[in-house]
Amino acid sequence: MRLEGKVVGPWVDECHRAWQAIRAELGLKKLCLDLRGVTFMDKRGTALLREIRKMSGAEVLADCPLTKYFAERIMQEVETEGNEGV
Repeated sequence: MRLEGKVVGPWVDECHRAWQAIRAELGLKKLCLDLRGVTFMDKRGTALLREIRKMSGAEVLADCPLTKYFAERIMQEVETEGNEGV
C-alpha cells in the first residue's frame, strides 16, 4: 500500500477505504505500508496506520529522516500498546 503526500483529513478516510478494500483480498500475503512518498501525517493518519499495522503485521517502508520518523511513530506506538501494564 503506497502512500504519497499528506495523510490528513479526507485522505485518511480514503486510506481507510483502500485498506478495507484490500484487507479482504490479502489472504496470506504480507502487506507493506510504503511511506517513502509521505510528506506529512497528522494524528488521525498515524492512528490509522498504527491500526493497519497492528491488524496486518505490515512491514513499513521508509527511506529518509522524515519518513523514518513517521515509521518510528507507527511502530513505537504499536509496540508500546502491547507493553501496557508490564
